[in-house]
Amino acid sequence: MGTDITRLDAGESAFFARELEYVKRKTYDQKLKQLKAKMLIPVSNEAPSGIGEITWRRYDAVGIAKIISDYAKDFPRVDIYGTEETAKVHGIGAAYGYSIIEIRRSRLVGKRLEQRRATAARRSVEEKSDSVAWNGDPDYGIQGLIDYPGITEYTVPNPGSGTEFINKEPLEILADLNGIVTAVVSVTNGVESPDTLILPVDQFELINNTPIGDNADKTILTFFLENSRHINTVEWVVELAGAGAGGTDRMMVYTRDEDHLTLEIPQPFEQFPVQQRAMEFEIMCHEETGGVIVYYPQAVAYADGI
Repeated sequence: MGTDITRLDAGESAFFARELEYVKRKTYDQKLKQLKAKMLIPVSNEAPSGIGEITWRRYDAVGIAKIISDYAKDFPRVDIYGTEETAKVHGIGAAYGYSIIEIRRSRLVGKRLEQRRATAARRSVEEKSDSVAWNGDPDYGIQGLIDYPGITEYTVPNPGSGTEFINKEPLEILADLNGIVTAVVSVTNGVESPDTLILPVDQFELINNTPIGDNADKTILTFFLENSRHINTVEWVVELAGAGAGGTDRMMVYTRDEDHLTLEIPQPFEQFPVQQRAMEFEIMCHEETGGVIVYYPQAVAYADGI
């Protein structure tokens, strides 16, 4: 347990130890389905727990080959140069606890300790971790994916009815989905090919439920996924609503692998040994995050006003 539980007798202490072990185990098993950052952004635990900063290097090649003669001596020189960048790491914490009276009452009636407060503590840590992954935390120098610096901007066309999906015809929306993908392929001269597209909930539901044409048996989303040579995943992310310029809605595309971007979690969710504070026993929960690192910003694109 990590501490001497001095205010409980031997039986009460043994009961509490068994119950707390059960509560902790159930808390780790809890499913948090709607928090999508760790599902949609590759998670890296490579950095050790307790580290203050994560440093990485971005390399670029310079120089180009050319046609040479048989006796040429002026071979063109190529080289690489790198820039060093850092991401700060901070802890996320929450706690839950039980009073001596709660422990004794639970033991007397043969009931398990309340698990919901432990679940709520984990939920609060995971929600903050999820929020940081998308939005960052400028107060602590943590960068999120949605507003990552240097990523590619795609301007959504206005056919006269506005840029918002709700005001567009299905084929116009389809053109917007393809357009943001093409923006990445074009700006990188075909080097990058995004495979994931994320949208606010309303826009996702619109393309998921709207037929591509009159009497069509396919929705905009189905048609897009079946015909795109690049995108294989389309998901909704609530944080994209209002995330664009002027509070408009934003969509994004990127390549979902660890070579392109990572969500840095040096220390995954953990629960510390119980600590006694007066008449209560408290369990502190903790996680470490360094936010998101995008190694190839031009491989990520965003579009506002959808």
